[in-house]
Amino acid sequence: MESSISKKATRSYLLKFAIPTIISMLVMSTFGIVDGIFVSRLIDPIALSAVGIVFPFISFAMAIAFMFGVGGNALVAKKIGEGLVKQAKTNFTLIVLATFVLSLITSAFGIIFPDNLLNILGVDDFVRPMALDYLMPMLYFMPAIMLGMAFSQFLITEGKAHFIAITSVVSGFTSAGLNFVFIYLLDMGLRGAAIATSVGFTLPAVVGLVYFTFNRSGNLYFVVPKFEIRVLGRASLNGSSEMVTMLAISVTTVIMNNILMDIEGPAAVAAAGIAFAGVGIFQALFIGYSSGVIPIISYNYGKGDKDNLKRVYINSLHLIGVISLFSAGLAFVSTNLLISIYDVPIGTPIHYMAFIGFRFLAVSFVLAGFNIFASVFFTALNNGLLSAVLSLFRTLVFVVACFMVLPGIFGLYGVWAAMPAAEVLAIFMTVFFFKKMKKVYGYG
Repeated sequence: MESSISKKATRSYLLKFAIPTIISMLVMSTFGIVDGIFVSRLIDPIALSAVGIVFPFISFAMAIAFMFGVGGNALVAKKIGEGLVKQAKTNFTLIVLATFVLSLITSAFGIIFPDNLLNILGVDDFVRPMALDYLMPMLYFMPAIMLGMAFSQFLITEGKAHFIAITSVVSGFTSAGLNFVFIYLLDMGLRGAAIATSVGFTLPAVVGLVYFTFNRSGNLYFVVPKFEIRVLGRASLNGSSEMVTMLAISVTTVIMNNILMDIEGPAAVAAAGIAFAGVGIFQALFIGYSSGVIPIISYNYGKGDKDNLKRVYINSLHLIGVISLFSAGLAFVSTNLLISIYDVPIGTPIHYMAFIGFRFLAVSFVLAGFNIFASVFFTALNNGLLSAVLSLFRTLVFVVACFMVLPGIFGLYGVWAAMPAAEVLAIFMTVFFFKKMKKVYGYG
C-alpha cells in the first residue's frame, strides 16, 4: 500500500489513482436519480418533492460519517507516512466504532421523533404522508449507510479504491433493480424507493466490515481500540470541512425548499430536486478526485516530501481546470436529456423550472472544482480548521446570504443564481489561502 501512495505525483498517476473514487462518487450520486426516475415515472412527479424534503436529514447523517471517514483517513494516512502503523490501526478502529455509535443515535432520533423532524424540514400537510413513507425505511438502514461512507474513505488509504468502485457499480444496479421490483411489481410506492436506495448504500458497509475484519496483511484492520478523545477530536477537526459542507447542504436545502414553496409551491421543489440531482453527478467528479488523492497528500506531508507535495498541488489544479470546463460544457448540452429521464413533458411548469435551474447551476461548475479541492487539500494537510472555514463560507454563509438577497430581487431566477454567486465569492477565499499557506506547508 505504501508504494502506491508514494510514487511521483504526475498528472497521469494522480488521475489513475483517483479514478476508482471518482467512479464510486458518480455511482453514489446516481442513487437519488434512480429513485427520482422511478418515483417520477411510476408514482407521480410531484412525489419528488417528498424525496427532496427528506434529503437534508439523510445528508446530515451522512455528513457525520463523511466527517469521520475523511478526517480519520487524513489522520491515519499521515501516521502511516510517519511510520506509526500500529497507532494508525488503533486510531482507525476507534474512529469506526465512534461512527457506529453516532449512527445508532441518529437513527433512533428519527424513529422516535419523525413528525418533529419533518416539521423542521418544512413539510406541509399535502407532502407529509409521502415524506414519512420515504423517511422511515432509511432510518432503519442508517447505521449501515453511515458505516459504508466511512469504510469507503479508509479503503482508499489501503490502496483498495477499486473495491469501492466495483461495490458502487454493484450497488447502483442493485438499487435500480430493487426500485423496479418494489415500486413497479410490488406497488410499494415511496417506501419501496427508500428501501431500494438503502440496500444499495448498505453494500459498501458489508465490504468494509468483511475486509477490515478478516484481512490482516494490510496497514489497516480492526484491533482492540484504545479510547483517545484527542484522536476523535483530531479526526473530527480534520473532517469538519466535509461535515460542514454536507450539513450546509442540508440547511441551505431546507431554506431553498421553503423559499420555493412560497414562490411556486411543490412543483418548484420537484424541479429543484431534478436540477440538483444533475448537479450532484457533475460535482461527484470534483469530490471523487479530491477525496481520491487525500492519502497521497497526507502521506507525503507526513513523510516530509515537499517536492512530491508540490507536484500534487500543481498537477491537481491543472486536472481540475480541465474537468471543470468539460463539466460545464457537458451540463449545458445535456440539460434536456437529464430532465427527460424523469418523464417530465416539455412545456410543463416542472420542466421549465428544472431547465432554467440546471442551466444556472451549471455555470458554477467552472469554479466549484477549485473550491472543493481547496477544502479537501487542507483537510489532507491536517488543517481541519482552515478547511472548515473555507467550507463554511462557500456552502453556508455565502449561499444563505445569496438566498436572502437574490430571490427578493429576481424571484425564482434569484434562487437558481444563488449557488453560482456563492462560488464566485468563495473563489476569492480559495486563491487567498492557497497563496498564504504555500510557505507553511511547502507546496509552493
